[in-house]
Amino acid sequence: MNVKAIILAGGEGTRLRTLTKKRAKPAVPFAGKYRIIDFTLSNCVNSDIFDVLVLTQYRPHSLNDHVGMGRPWDLDRTFTGGVQLLQPYKGEHDTDWYLGTADAVWQNLNFVRYGRPDYVLILSGDHIYQMDYSALIDFHRSKNADVTICAITVPLDEASRFGILAVDDDNRITEFVEKPANPPGNLASMGVYVFNYDALETMLMEDKENPNSDHDFGKNIIPAMIERQMPAYAYRFNGYWVDVGTIEAYWEAHMELLKNPPSLNLYDRTWITHTRSEERPPVHITAGANIKNSMLSNGVSISEGAIVENSVLSPGVFVGQGAVIRDSIILNDSYIEAGATLERVILDKIVVIGDGASVGKINEMGDLGITIVGKATHIPPGWTVGANCIIGTDLRLKDFEPFTNCHVPDGTWLGYDTKKK
Repeated sequence: MNVKAIILAGGEGTRLRTLTKKRAKPAVPFAGKYRIIDFTLSNCVNSDIFDVLVLTQYRPHSLNDHVGMGRPWDLDRTFTGGVQLLQPYKGEHDTDWYLGTADAVWQNLNFVRYGRPDYVLILSGDHIYQMDYSALIDFHRSKNADVTICAITVPLDEASRFGILAVDDDNRITEFVEKPANPPGNLASMGVYVFNYDALETMLMEDKENPNSDHDFGKNIIPAMIERQMPAYAYRFNGYWVDVGTIEAYWEAHMELLKNPPSLNLYDRTWITHTRSEERPPVHITAGANIKNSMLSNGVSISEGAIVENSVLSPGVFVGQGAVIRDSIILNDSYIEAGATLERVILDKIVVIGDGASVGKINEMGDLGITIVGKATHIPPGWTVGANCIIGTDLRLKDFEPFTNCHVPDGTWLGYDTKKK
């Protein structure tokens, strides 16, 4: 049985605001030491799938640097599969900016076809979950399906964000609607598909010739197959799965890691999530610091009198004397100076929070009110930044000077395109 996996990793992820200003969504850091794409890559190798194509597009540099030759995932193979990163290029036979998920696969069909796979596994690079794909392939084969879609039950009030399936008693798909305004049910596609190779190639060729198509699996390919009554089945997944596509979902997924037991077990040695790690010194916690219910990565340094509660600190984070961090996610090499306070905040990499500054606040009224600070921004000493603020990248004191009394009000968007709201 020859299986090839294709990871769609070109997403811009605009709803993650400044976190995707300089990187693609699958390259966004997660749970301290990981990137989002690590979970899909690790699922592949843990399922004994070692022939993997990663299709990139938007700002691929961080992703290319992270995945590299695939060594951390045992994908640095020369003759038997391995990982390849592919993106649009100009050549004798031009490709172009991908028009949709199906078009991305079509434009790379020569690479997909190489090695003559029996089955093609289409995956998203921006979801957090642990899944044995071999069980999915076995289900697909047992049903003699042309396509199998992984499905999960979601709250009905969230169903409009997903492709919604209707199935019969044998889990054969009878209807598929992509992101319906009025969902007819709550069995949702996870964006994980298994195709017989021949069926996939046929559908992609036909879709390419359709001028009215969006060239998308959910909008076009899957509905067309169901309309033709090609055998299409739903594989029900009962584990943890989340699309961290919004600031709220990203924050909540981190908070779920801090539960006891956590929603996703990163400590299971039978299902390791692999990543490319940097050499960092051990965590250092000075006497008098107070750490509660938090995840600390290598290279974190916490000074005397600091308080860290319900937070995730990534590699290289420094917390100054008497600083307070609550309900927050702090990415690599950020520097929180003495006396600063962070509450319900997401800091991107190499952010500096000045002495005595206060960023974010916990709103007891139920609104999450998360404040996010973009990469390499410096919050000036003594300043206050309110709740639910979006602070852009690379900002300095001069960018804050239009505000009076050293205060940025709740809900402010600073240094970030408000058209992206």
